[in-house]
Amino acid sequence: MVVVAHPDDELLGLGATMHKLIKKYKVNTHVVILGEGLTSRSDKRDPESWRAELEKHKNDIEAAKNEVGYHSVSVHDFPDNRFDTVALLDLIKVIEKEKSEFKPELIFTHHGGDVNIDHQRTFDAVLTACRPMKDEITKTIITFETPSGTEWRASSDPRHFIPNWYMEVSEDDIIAKISGMEKYRFERREYPHPRSPKALKIHARDVGVSVGCKFAERFCLVRSIQS
Repeated sequence: MVVVAHPDDELLGLGATMHKLIKKYKVNTHVVILGEGLTSRSDKRDPESWRAELEKHKNDIEAAKNEVGYHSVSVHDFPDNRFDTVALLDLIKVIEKEKSEFKPELIFTHHGGDVNIDHQRTFDAVLTACRPMKDEITKTIITFETPSGTEWRASSDPRHFIPNWYMEVSEDDIIAKISGMEKYRFERREYPHPRSPKALKIHARDVGVSVGCKFAERFCLVRSIQS
């Protein structure tokens, strides 16, 4: 299960890895998107004034899903870039419900040190919803980086993303990730923005080179309980 704050985070964080795991290993994959992803672009949150754009955004989720090939998605409407105004318990309850229905062995989610407050709160909610108790079904939690959210943390901040787990991916996996991102009409950007197609491919190549392969995505293994 992939738990993210906004539409497009699921692709930015692990779009190529999802594509590989699904196509090569037939991994059943469910994505949970907690926030609506748009209304912070106004001075005040007014979902009604964004109704048409939000509907397009939901359609873009489906289009992006088809490019990567993951199996199912749940979309919630927590306020964009305002997760700090929501009780953490409300986020936890949603994740717990999704988890009880899908029963994931592994959850991918945001790095807890991203500059984006919604990413931080999503990480906190996932960790709380997956307490390592006797009957916990989720045995592994892995965090990903989100271009234009993770690398913008201040250099003096102790919460930097320190990867310790890498997934080698193919150029086809990267193309699927980029094709999915390009379906998001409100999120795609021009180079040299980190979310641009060229930047995403450059980053995957640089990560790959750092571990001796052509392309890769990098992650941080938070917890894995093996029996």
